[in-house]
Amino acid sequence: MTEHEVVIAGGGPTGLMLAGELALADVDVVVVERRTSQELDGSRAGGLHPRTIEVLDQRGIAERFLAAGRPMPSLYFAGLALRTDDFPSRHRHGLALWQREFEHILAGWIDELAVPIRRGREVVGFAQDDSGVAVEVSDGTTLHAEYLVGCDGGRSTIRKCAGIDFPGLDPSTSWMIAEVEFADPPDVGTRPEGGGIGPVDRTAGGGPYRVVLKERHVHHDGEPTLPELRDALIDAYGTDFGLRHAQWMSRFTDAARQASAYRAGRVLLAGDAAHVHPPQGGQGLNTGVQDAVNLGWKLAHVVDGTSPTSLLDTYHGERHPVGARAIRLTMAAVALGATDARHEALRDTVAELLDMDAGRRHVAGALSGLDIEYDLGPGHPLLGRRMPDLDVHTADGPLRVFTLLHDARGVLLDLGAPGRFDASPWAPRVRRIDATYEGAWELPVFGPVAPPPAVLIRPDGHVAWTGDFTDPSLPRALTTWFGSPSAPARHPMTTTLRATSPRSVSAMDDAKSRSGRRAETNVSRSSFPSA
Repeated sequence: MTEHEVVIAGGGPTGLMLAGELALADVDVVVVERRTSQELDGSRAGGLHPRTIEVLDQRGIAERFLAAGRPMPSLYFAGLALRTDDFPSRHRHGLALWQREFEHILAGWIDELAVPIRRGREVVGFAQDDSGVAVEVSDGTTLHAEYLVGCDGGRSTIRKCAGIDFPGLDPSTSWMIAEVEFADPPDVGTRPEGGGIGPVDRTAGGGPYRVVLKERHVHHDGEPTLPELRDALIDAYGTDFGLRHAQWMSRFTDAARQASAYRAGRVLLAGDAAHVHPPQGGQGLNTGVQDAVNLGWKLAHVVDGTSPTSLLDTYHGERHPVGARAIRLTMAAVALGATDARHEALRDTVAELLDMDAGRRHVAGALSGLDIEYDLGPGHPLLGRRMPDLDVHTADGPLRVFTLLHDARGVLLDLGAPGRFDASPWAPRVRRIDATYEGAWELPVFGPVAPPPAVLIRPDGHVAWTGDFTDPSLPRALTTWFGSPSAPARHPMTTTLRATSPRSVSAMDDAKSRSGRRAETNVSRSSFPSA
């Protein structure tokens, strides 16, 4: 019998990111993945949005992805280009990077953190009670865990076994997608009804090409065939461009569904297991990775015993609205892709609105993820929003705020707040940093905001509190998000509570990575702690 604190079903982008988040908190986590390697059939998702790049930067790994991809000056909504170059972010552009490359890089980080991945196997069922979850694996083994997270895609076995409803819209349109070789140069570019043709290597250009084509019929049995692809090319372009070969082919529809609950007891859902929609706007992978970053630290605190299980309810409360908005945006993009005269008139009108800065920023802010605001109640405009990556000054020199989040812990940033406050009862879950910042504060879409005297930053980079140290709501905010003062931790960590220089933070991260390396072991425990 093999026991772990958390089992993750699915080793795609969401599952890998969640595994990394948990490993940073020293949680014993294992990933069960049906593929025998990290290879993908085809390129799949094609880019990272600004907020996703920011959360990778918060963990100190963004440069790995930036070095492998190509900056995208615009995001796209229904084929309309939306600039993001005036957004106040260090990563104001998207990144063209195929999912297979993204996964390889992310898997490398997971390997450094020594997270075991059980490949060539799937989770086929589970049973949960107050003491934990018994996870059935396709090889006949059973894994026992305190929590199970389904990151196993739109047809999620975990979601179905948990009995979580998946309401939404049935498909009205089907598209064919393929990676192909042509004898003749194709017409590269997008099509108004969605899809188009583009090179797989977006830097060098040329073949092979990614092809996405709308189909005549919605319902199909099985995967597409080469003759069907040839017919679809002729329908759309009047020629098949000398179609030679397809390395892979598949289909997708505009079906849009969302799990009614992201949690059922000790079972949680993230990524496509929680929400599915067509790929217009490229939000699927990005929303899933951000799901993982929201969930990871919360689950770690609960597993560690420092926070009550009610903290997990905030995962649904915060991420379900984000998933619902992503679905609405893709539904709108699909509708705008219709080619009848009425929809073309609507599309032209929307294009005029998006030419205006206010309209462009509104939609681009939603697509990019930079405008996400979790509902944490009234207060400073920063409350619930992502913390800007400021260049602050400390006794040890200049420091970027995102650097302080590399180890996925909270930060109490004192920018000259009046009064005194002892944060040591919440150490090492929260690190207090004394710093100064003299520049302007500006939020994407919202605009300039007044500088706060102090900020409590959650491990996911969102602001949990602002004010001064005489504010009685500060201890309440710390307890809400980081547990009661001096709560005993199952995984005690040591840390310095003063600001560190960039060099020493990097060294601390390296030490953390080394200490986190552990081989998969079989551990016999008599019981699980009660929830």
